[in-house]
Amino acid sequence: MNKRFAYYSLGCKLNFAEASSLGTAFTDQAYQRVQFKEKADVYLINTCTVTENANKKSRNAIYRAIRNNPDAVIIVTGCYAQMEPEKLASIRGVDYVIGNHDKSCIINPTENLHKQEQPVIMHSTNRKNMNIMPAWSSGERTRSFLKIQDGCDNFCSYCTIPYARGSSRNLPVSQLITQAKTIASNGFKEIILTGVNIADFGKSTNENFLSLLKALSKLDGIKRIRVSSTEPDLLDNDIVDFVLEHPVFMPHFHIPLQSGSNEMLKRMRRNYSPDLFSDRINYIKQKNKDAYIGVDIIVGVPGETDALFQQSLDFASSLDVAFFHVFTFSQRPGTKAFSQTEQVPIHIRRERSQALHELSRKKEMAFYRSQAGNTRPVLFESKIRDNMIHGFTDNYLHVAVPVSHELINQIQPVYLDKLKNNCIFISKL
Repeated sequence: MNKRFAYYSLGCKLNFAEASSLGTAFTDQAYQRVQFKEKADVYLINTCTVTENANKKSRNAIYRAIRNNPDAVIIVTGCYAQMEPEKLASIRGVDYVIGNHDKSCIINPTENLHKQEQPVIMHSTNRKNMNIMPAWSSGERTRSFLKIQDGCDNFCSYCTIPYARGSSRNLPVSQLITQAKTIASNGFKEIILTGVNIADFGKSTNENFLSLLKALSKLDGIKRIRVSSTEPDLLDNDIVDFVLEHPVFMPHFHIPLQSGSNEMLKRMRRNYSPDLFSDRINYIKQKNKDAYIGVDIIVGVPGETDALFQQSLDFASSLDVAFFHVFTFSQRPGTKAFSQTEQVPIHIRRERSQALHELSRKKEMAFYRSQAGNTRPVLFESKIRDNMIHGFTDNYLHVAVPVSHELINQIQPVYLDKLKNNCIFISKL
């Protein structure tokens, strides 16, 4: 019988794409993939360390795998493994702890994987010479996340990513086009471009992000391409124009703000002002009023007084956006903010997070209401619930229609009819 393999990925879509590619490597070597909750011979846990809660979730996933099968080979990789390998290796039952630099070695033949008396740690701290592992996800039947870039050189005061992921680097355009063609040949209709700082694309290959977009736009087979999180200081008008004017690119942006206070942005070591950010939002909306814009924002960074938080909240309220992804500051060892004074009490952080979540719900509902009565193309996924099949419009509206299996992985125009309070359009074809 084939050996059984299961993986679990935490955190960002980049992690998801990498875990999916590693999973494919195992199945290519005759492993049978099973669900993570099932008994397997090998478990791979791809960890996240963006917050202390992410660390906790990563450890819990490791414990679940060990409980599922104490005799299984346990491989732990990802950002937590990069940042604190010894801590993870101290968990009884863990066999391999592999940092991000060495993650690609998991793709190599795995016949020699076996339980270890002492955990094997593979870990490099040279952030400027980290490898870049190609990756694209194959877990969904309709959409694939394509990794185009890794690492970051910004060193924001609160963030461990430059240490966990290394310096900004990317795969060449030619290699990404080859991967995108493979994705298309596997029947996917949509590609989401992912990375740590995707608009920084080109540093290691003397190319640029716009050249990649232009090359991808010429592909056959792929009907939709979405860009993921893009730093506001790198999202120039030429990129916005190309995305909004080319039919294969979806009118959907995700732009990290982090704070609407100029003083807090400086404390965070961000590379823009609130004025620049609002200019980016206004430009997008002037070009396409129906574009979906999601925004990242953080509360509770050291030094955020009540007055500075109110500035951030007021600025966020003024933005014509559809959604806020709210993060609560978590002290990360090794970052500038870790040891700073003026730490915001936990209960205040939670109150501020709640205020922004409430604002996000209002913004999202307002955006959905503005779209009611429109007809937009929907790519239907395989997700079926309550006899309804679900999908997303080009501008990222969640839509459900009465189930029809013929709709899976198909794009159909849908009239946006009845809006539910949880921001789903219930419609008919």
